Amino acid sequence: MQNLKIRSRGSSVSFLQELLVKVGYDVPITQYFGSMTEAAVKDFQSKNRLVIDGEVGLKTWTVLLEKTKPAQALQDKFLEENDLIDFSKKYGVELAAIKAVNEVESSGKGFFVDGRPKILFEGHIFWRQLKEREIDPAPLSKSGNEDVLYRSWTKTHYLGGTKEYSRLEKAMALGTDPRIKEAALASASWGSYQIMGFHALKLGYATVQAFVDEMYIHESNQLDAFGKYIATFSCLVHLKNKDWAKFAKCYNGPGYAKNKYDIKMAKAYEKYST
Repeated sequence: MQNLKIRSRGSSVSFLQELLVKVGYDVPITQYFGSMTEAAVKDFQSKNRLVIDGEVGLKTWTVLLEKTKPAQALQDKFLEENDLIDFSKKYGVELAAIKAVNEVESSGKGFFVDGRPKILFEGHIFWRQLKEREIDPAPLSKSGNEDVLYRSWTKTHYLGGTKEYSRLEKAMALGTDPRIKEAALASASWGSYQIMGFHALKLGYATVQAFVDEMYIHESNQLDAFGKYIATFSCLVHLKNKDWAKFAKCYNGPGYAKNKYDIKMAKAYEKYST
């Protein structure tokens, strides 16, 4: 396991934070090892008779993983080499290219440590999805629901990690009309590749719920949704051509350059192609 300490970043940090949440610490899932994470680590070390240094090395990882036991539940849902090989053959994409995209775009893993698919709930999308179903969102956005239903994008209300499910569940419970639940499910991004639920019908799923059910099964189901997405929205040709800038813009939008997705994929492709 990667050694982590204050100011570490990345998917290993978010995994650490998920495990800390599972053993009872109220830390945000941010992919950044900040002071709250350090304090939780020190407290965990103190309570488990470890050296209290605030760093997560082999010994702290060993005890934390033993306490949470996430390995088997997650491993049964992990993507396998053959899944990527099958994808490569199905879509006519070089294996190194799909491995590069998977490394950069898959957000580390598709499931939280409790076995549920990763999500991020978007309250501004929920607003639009309700309107598309001819439900006025304005009355529902009052009385303490401002954190799950709002007109414009903001990250202010993100909770991160499994706490995003509490936001999703709150949104689904805003009324008994089944259209509200469907709109809520459509307003979250799902799995490794962050596919929004409102794309479900365009991607060939019978309903939004059917799409969500698939996301719960395995990372290969999430990869299948990714394949449908890039084929449906004309990103596939750029991936076949290994035109990383055009692919990143198609898949991530105009903000791709700021996050250097094209550069990251090019470097990853070079690694896998050798």
